[in-house]
Amino acid sequence: MPELPEVEVVRRGLEKWVRTRRIEAVQVLDPRSVRRHLDGPLDFEQTLTGCTISSVVRRGKFLWLGLDGLDVPAVLVAHLGMSGQLLVEQPEAADEKHLKVRLSLGEQLDYPDELRFVDQRIFGGMFLSPLVATSDGLPAGQGSPEPAIPQAAAHIARDVLDPNRSAEDLYLALRRRTTDLKRAILDQTVISGVGNIYADEALWQAKLSGSRKTATIRRPEVQRLNDALIDVMTRALAAGGTSFDSLYVNVNGASGYFSRSLNAYGREGKACPRCATNGLDSVIRRDPFMGRSSYTCPVCQPRPRAAR
Repeated sequence: MPELPEVEVVRRGLEKWVRTRRIEAVQVLDPRSVRRHLDGPLDFEQTLTGCTISSVVRRGKFLWLGLDGLDVPAVLVAHLGMSGQLLVEQPEAADEKHLKVRLSLGEQLDYPDELRFVDQRIFGGMFLSPLVATSDGLPAGQGSPEPAIPQAAAHIARDVLDPNRSAEDLYLALRRRTTDLKRAILDQTVISGVGNIYADEALWQAKLSGSRKTATIRRPEVQRLNDALIDVMTRALAAGGTSFDSLYVNVNGASGYFSRSLNAYGREGKACPRCATNGLDSVIRRDPFMGRSSYTCPVCQPRPRAAR
């Protein structure tokens, strides 16, 4: 599933190619992809037609397009789910196999004139959501200074790269939970944008076990974790995200390459890079985790006794 860096790569591409453009026509090819628009596909098409895309905003993994021209303030939320892609294409380009929604945009010299939502597994979708005020009166996310957020995303905490969030905020949010550390940082109401890959990478970098109980976490450890989350996300963003298959691409169809820089995730049985540098003999282990896997170093990320 795309995490914060992958969604931010898409946001930046959309900001370049579609912001300020008028939606001339909308075609829903698969009603399942607009199932969260309760008034149905026809209303979705009619409501969006004639609107202008005023902004492209992201909080965590949530992405939305601001719209001018609606009677009631709302935004177009695009949730990528497991396999969703937002691609900019010229109208003459062949339709993708799993094309679900097509937005035809006003012509702009040397710019593609279609925004396409492609989704193989149909866990994602597009829908209109009314805007509500942010709980703290601060900008909702990256891409807009407005203190307004889609109602559908109002429960999502500020994300790792949000300048209006601090390590102290993370510490307080963690201490309000009674759970394991990795489960907590995957909870989008604690801190948003973190998924399984970057959780493992940040925990490895911070030398913390995801099995630690949040009640035992101290402020200096949370500061290390916060710094690690920011560093990992920033480096992943610079690399265009992490791609393990063809389902994650940016708006131009290109894949990211941060997977080449992973220190823990997916490295079962391989030497821990940090331990190897320090002359220690340790290999990355894989453990089942919530139907997925966790990758850790048993030496530099010591697990609590009860979790061993």
